[in-house]
Amino acid sequence: MSVVERTDFVSVPVEDMARAKRFYSETLGIPSRNLDAGFPEFETGNVSLYLVDPTAIGGEFSPHTSYIALRVPDVAEARAQLEAKGVVFEGEIRDTGVCHMAFFRDSEGNALMLHRRYAPAD
Repeated sequence: MSVVERTDFVSVPVEDMARAKRFYSETLGIPSRNLDAGFPEFETGNVSLYLVDPTAIGGEFSPHTSYIALRVPDVAEARAQLEAKGVVFEGEIRDTGVCHMAFFRDSEGNALMLHRRYAPAD
């Protein structure tokens, strides 16, 4: 029996909280229940993204280098919408034979990807 029930949130390190809140709320359009809190959470539907300034709790800022996959209905369409808002993507859309992926960075340099699985899960 596992002691872990589920993942409640993923901490996303930020250097400039105001800039990061604008990116996640305005650029990505992810809703937040507590945008004005010291550590706002953005609700992605299954796991929340929790913005945290590590220097506020005695740590050092270092952006995530492992990609957080953000599920979208259509990767090409979502990419075009974000490019129109100034988001720069790393390379072309990748088709793995199972899913489409498009890689980019948030305002703080954290690794993100747009993702859509199109093949049925086994």
